[in-house]
Amino acid sequence: MLELYKLTGGFPKQEQYALTIQMRRAAVSIPANIAQGFRRRTRPEKARFLNIAQGSLEECRYYLILSQDLGYASTDALSNRIEKLSRMLTAYTNALLTPEF
Repeated sequence: MLELYKLTGGFPKQEQYALTIQMRRAAVSIPANIAQGFRRRTRPEKARFLNIAQGSLEECRYYLILSQDLGYASTDALSNRIEKLSRMLTAYTNALLTPEF
């Protein structure tokens, strides 16, 4: 989510240690948890990390809404990317948890 880093770079200074750091932390957590889950042995373990990534993604979604509401930036493009990623994570998690025949 490099775009999110660029977006938060333009936030007011008073947000440097508040909203900016929270958004960046949540954004970094998404791919980190996907990577952690990749090497897990069982499907439920993998799904657990994807679920954590999904939680971080939803946190980012909220921060984008808040940023737009506060007038810090237009977040429509990033919100669309987050929606797409959310659908992909949900589909992957569902596939992992669907019993094989």
